[in-house]
Amino acid sequence: MQNNKRPETMERITTPALAQAFIAEQIAAIKAQVGDKKVLLALSGGVDSSVVAALLIRAIGKNLVCVHVNHGLLRKGEPEQVIQVFRHEMDANLIYVDAVDRFLDKLAGVAEPEQKRKIIGAEFIRVFEEEAHKQEGIQFLAQGTIYPDILESGPVKAHHNVGGLPEDLQFELVEPLKFLFKDEVRVVGHELGLPDNMVYRQPFPGPGLGVRCVGAITRDRLEAVRESDAILREEFAKAGLEGKVWQYFTIVPDFKTVGVKNNVRCFEWPVVLRAVNTRDAMTATVEDVPFALLQKITARITAEVPGVNRVLFDLTPKPTGTIEWE
Repeated sequence: MQNNKRPETMERITTPALAQAFIAEQIAAIKAQVGDKKVLLALSGGVDSSVVAALLIRAIGKNLVCVHVNHGLLRKGEPEQVIQVFRHEMDANLIYVDAVDRFLDKLAGVAEPEQKRKIIGAEFIRVFEEEAHKQEGIQFLAQGTIYPDILESGPVKAHHNVGGLPEDLQFELVEPLKFLFKDEVRVVGHELGLPDNMVYRQPFPGPGLGVRCVGAITRDRLEAVRESDAILREEFAKAGLEGKVWQYFTIVPDFKTVGVKNNVRCFEWPVVLRAVNTRDAMTATVEDVPFALLQKITARITAEVPGVNRVLFDLTPKPTGTIEWE
């Protein structure tokens, strides 16, 4: 039985020196656990899996097999960043799986949020399982489990890939971050040389943009979410709000409104902007975004994102509204 209680004597990792000590300690522990065997990791590009990947690359190099599944629901540029950072900069043994068509075909016509989540989770497991069976000699599975996962949902980080782990993959777990809190993981990631926009990445739901393309997902509306989200993030960064606002994103609901473009009536989607601050995600307040910035973002989205003629700002705190719309 694994011990899943954080040692009372464990010092919080708040400085580069403490992070470097932790890294050295975990590299030794990984080498002792794994030896010369191979380790499999589902690398989403999120903070936790990225830090685990960087740590294991330091410890065992090419014996870490990273699988990055692009399900078509990631933010703009994220799959490319995973390939650039891990394959090209860290020389990782990275398998990239383009499963966009596979996921979007499964999701076609499905509007109920929980059903969408289940489809995404189940399909992720199947894709990951297929890739795992192609590998030989793997005896270990690395996971980005952190201490809040253990406190909230037990020892298995089920929500990490939306639907848990394939049951027939009887691997021994490697979980080097399991006693760390999120802020400590970020300090470690920075010391491992990961880029800041990956280390300080905003919280992102397991089903990705699938819960921000409200209702039945269509490819054109999904692209509207992706492109409008990229504009919002770019303008927040220019305005100095990156890192100051806890989470901000766009939603495109499944209805259209009348508008005018180039002196012609059009019937297109609205984009909803959401920007919130929170400590624990149990309650959240709405960021007081300057009106001039909202106007600039609106102008860019309506001019640059096909199929959009209207931009709204969600003023609802939690409660009564949840942070995500689905």
